[in-house]
Amino acid sequence: MTTADDGLGAAGARGRPAKRRRLDRDRIVAAGLELAATPGTSTISVRELGVRLGADPTAIYRHFRSKEQLMQALLDDLAARSVAEVTADPDDWRERLRQLAQATLRLFTQYPAVGVEATVLTTHGPGELAAVEFMLDAFSRAGLEGDDLVRHYALLASHVLSSAAGIARARAERPDADASAASPWIEGPLLVDPRTHPQIAAVSQRLAELEDRDLFMLGVEAVIQSAERAANA
Repeated sequence: MTTADDGLGAAGARGRPAKRRRLDRDRIVAAGLELAATPGTSTISVRELGVRLGADPTAIYRHFRSKEQLMQALLDDLAARSVAEVTADPDDWRERLRQLAQATLRLFTQYPAVGVEATVLTTHGPGELAAVEFMLDAFSRAGLEGDDLVRHYALLASHVLSSAAGIARARAERPDADASAASPWIEGPLLVDPRTHPQIAAVSQRLAELEDRDLFMLGVEAVIQSAERAANA
């Protein structure tokens, strides 16, 4: 009979307990990310996670007090990975911010069930703190300080997290879509009467040609340019 104390393994053929790998936070987080990367997975189910680990789901709550705490750990892991992917020289603050944004978007779309949580969860974990320190350092190297420093950090963080989460949600709703490919910002041209909506009619095709990833990076560039102007003011 399978036990529930960190719930892994059954008795051996002669009644001796089989060697078991005990659950720990790292194993749970790794399995959670594997589950989040499974096509068609839009949310993390603790029950499904328990099945993946070969454990009673209640064992997971021995390591995480709630599902929210589990999701915070998963999201924090993605934040740490995003920072770790940056390779640009610290003095090239513009490229470092671009690389951080691109890494965040890539990871959120790879693990959409976790990425969507970025709009509602703050982790206060080491990954999130590393990302905050990273962005503050980059804008400080740009020459910002005080209110300008804090506001540009908050503006970039808000844009990257919310936009990447939105793109991740769209991917989760279309499990057969290529997570690495851009998608239209608007599905098809807006069909309107040019007499009542002349502006929309004039640019309808151009709107249909916009892609989510291009707009995401356009927002990043806008914050970078704003930082340059503020530093030179």
